[in-house]
Amino acid sequence: MKAVGYFVEGLRANGTERSLERQTERFIAFCTARGYQVAATFVDTEGAPKAEGGFRQMLGFIERGDHGFLVAVVDGLEALGEDPGRAALRMLAIEAAGAAVYEAEGGEEAARALVGRWGERHADAGAPVSERVRAAMRRRAVRGEVLGRPPYGYRAGPRRRMEIVPDEGVVVQYIFRLALEEGLGIRRIAGRLNAEGIRTRRGGRWSMVSVRDILRNRAYLGTYARFGVRIPDSHPALVAATDFRKVQEAMAKRRTGGSGRALRPFPLSGLVFCGRCGNRMIGVSRKQRWTTRDGERRSATYRYYQCESRTNQSACSYNTQREADLEARARELLAAPADGLARLPRTGDPEAWAREIEDELARIEGRIRRNRRQVERLLDEAARGDLPIERMKALGAAFAEEQRDLDAEARDARERLAAQHSEREREERAEAARERLLTRWDALGPEERRALLREVVDRIEVDGDEARLLRRP
Repeated sequence: MKAVGYFVEGLRANGTERSLERQTERFIAFCTARGYQVAATFVDTEGAPKAEGGFRQMLGFIERGDHGFLVAVVDGLEALGEDPGRAALRMLAIEAAGAAVYEAEGGEEAARALVGRWGERHADAGAPVSERVRAAMRRRAVRGEVLGRPPYGYRAGPRRRMEIVPDEGVVVQYIFRLALEEGLGIRRIAGRLNAEGIRTRRGGRWSMVSVRDILRNRAYLGTYARFGVRIPDSHPALVAATDFRKVQEAMAKRRTGGSGRALRPFPLSGLVFCGRCGNRMIGVSRKQRWTTRDGERRSATYRYYQCESRTNQSACSYNTQREADLEARARELLAAPADGLARLPRTGDPEAWAREIEDELARIEGRIRRNRRQVERLLDEAARGDLPIERMKALGAAFAEEQRDLDAEARDARERLAAQHSEREREERAEAARERLLTRWDALGPEERRALLREVVDRIEVDGDEARLLRRP
């Protein structure tokens, strides 16, 4: 068993600065006491370039996946972030990369420490009035009374008890039947519902997320859970317990994520748009297994870009591009003479480009804040006992991955903003990035390739065999 240490220069906890020497001593003591072999250590120093920070280097080391069982050790939660939300995102990123995270002092799992810290923080901040409100809501939950909006398939009855909405209840049972009897995944279930004209409660189209949430909701077993209170048989069930369990097992087998598996990003993510409906095309991975005529079991993973409307809501026609084919086409378009590539309309204001980047950065920072709030909601549910910690980590992995993408976009935007002093410099920088992409495409790391593409490309519009690349102005 091996451990990596992550240290932060100038780290302060409880008003006391913890030197790098002290952090190292605690890490060595942790490994010695628990029999871990030191695999590597990583340091974020004050004033170091963020693009080459120790934290990102550590994630890359873990994602290589050739170290066996691995844990990451930090001196305290403060090493992961200045607040629980930021710390949670970093902890989730490490867990998604393939390593469990522990605190050096006390050896507590970081996830449990974070949930405990979150609970203490909000308990201390709560005024007596809010505590009385919470206690009253908990008493209502004990009685099985509905708090908030009931899940699809139910409504609040005269005594605030959940009762079945007949038309919606039939749809819930149909969704479970499609998953259980026909073996459909959430994407195909959403497509089936939309194709049959079945609408959500608000009259909208079904998405993968809305179908997934129904298939995972234990309320359909007749169990009501809020504020850490779990009341079995509090309302009529829509799904049998055995069927619910089988669906969860089937979904777990379909899940492509998992600890220890390095996630390979899609280089053109965020740059490719559907030429039919104008929506983004997102990267999708599918793993298929089959048995040959000789009885040999085989498997393969297929990666492609698919219209987001088609993927999530089946609202667009079949516009799908294999990853290798689309990236090869992008390279061909990049290799075309610069004058032959379409450009976005250019404003006469020399400062307009800088303002555009500033607006882009503001939008990215807004998405970062929203992403962090989602993670904080997970922390809050775990602290209340409504969400198991392992489940919190599983749900939070997607937010951590999105945070890494957003951080990379923000770094790229800041670098471009700092470099855009004149039109000539912009042209030289873009041409240098294009040349580097053309000559070193296969040798570039995924994040560097994406950053260079964003320097040159504004968008790639794809419709079947037709593709058009628009360069940045």
